[in-house]
Amino acid sequence: MQVRLDGRRALITGGSLGVGRAIAARFVEAGAQVVIVARRQEVLGEACAAIAEAAGAAPTAIAGDVADAGDCARIIRDAEAAVGPIDILVNNAGSSKRGAFLEVDDATWQSDLDLKLFAAIRLARLVAPGMIERRWGRIINVLNTGAKAPPAEGAPTAVTRAAGMALTKVLAGELAPHNVLVNALLVGRIKSDQWVRRHTAGAASGSNATLDDYYDEMARSIPLGRVGEADEFAAVACLLASDLGGYVTGTAINVDGGLCPVV
Repeated sequence: MQVRLDGRRALITGGSLGVGRAIAARFVEAGAQVVIVARRQEVLGEACAAIAEAAGAAPTAIAGDVADAGDCARIIRDAEAAVGPIDILVNNAGSSKRGAFLEVDDATWQSDLDLKLFAAIRLARLVAPGMIERRWGRIINVLNTGAKAPPAEGAPTAVTRAAGMALTKVLAGELAPHNVLVNALLVGRIKSDQWVRRHTAGAASGSNATLDDYYDEMARSIPLGRVGEADEFAAVACLLASDLGGYVTGTAINVDGGLCPVV
């Protein structure tokens, strides 16, 4: 079975690294025209080169900050000028901010909401009318398993991601009559630059563990016994974005090796 996206146009935020880059590469391989968005132009350039080498074609890169409302509008304008109306939106931009509740200030809460929740709201609002008119669309919100099982000291990320899951359900119900499908994919422990940075920080503080040792330690709590690959996450996103996923909407799928205690 081949999962194809021929003729589709996709926009992926946070597309320069990690699962965003993996999704972009998988979409390009499947025949889609892809736009990746991130804040740093130089990292976008590196991503385009890597994707072109792996997938045979380069995506379009747009530098921008999706936490800013004006930039969201400009990003969509530039993307549609480059590839045409957007059929598939993957809201993947984000970071992992967490700490003790009493230590999280208003500025941290607001920046997290702007980057993860309001970006998804604004971008969906901009592309949904065209999807409705064409009677075909896909919106995929990349969240994490904290949206279903928020841990202690998981704020603000877990709270923002839970709001993203509620947004997913609201949009799915409203857009389903127009054949616009909205789903969420919940990241568990997937190999990414985030974990590389944490490992590097540990090494700087005196840890002698290799990156493989670090992943092996993480894997002990995962029922499948290993940390996931970004390509595995991207494969699920590609299926949902394709016609083969045409009867799936309003759901939040854990891609976590069985780690989350909530289905």
